[in-house]
Amino acid sequence: MAYTMNTTLKELLRDPNVRPLIDQYLPGVADNPMLSMVEGMTLQAIVDNPMAGQFGITEEKVQSILDQANKMS
Repeated sequence: MAYTMNTTLKELLRDPNVRPLIDQYLPGVADNPMLSMVEGMTLQAIVDNPMAGQFGITEEKVQSILDQANKMS
């Protein structure tokens, strides 16, 4: 199954191959104490959130993570 913008953050974090990509593109996000508040949200919902920019989360970065994660599958 390919990862998409409709994938939840929790689904990505469960994949041990993808977590390093998240850490590479979005350092600190995977270990943020507020993660439990958003991990059930889709990636699109996270990107669309006005606060995403404060954490360096952009659609381009998320798409890069997805592209690389899908190449590993």
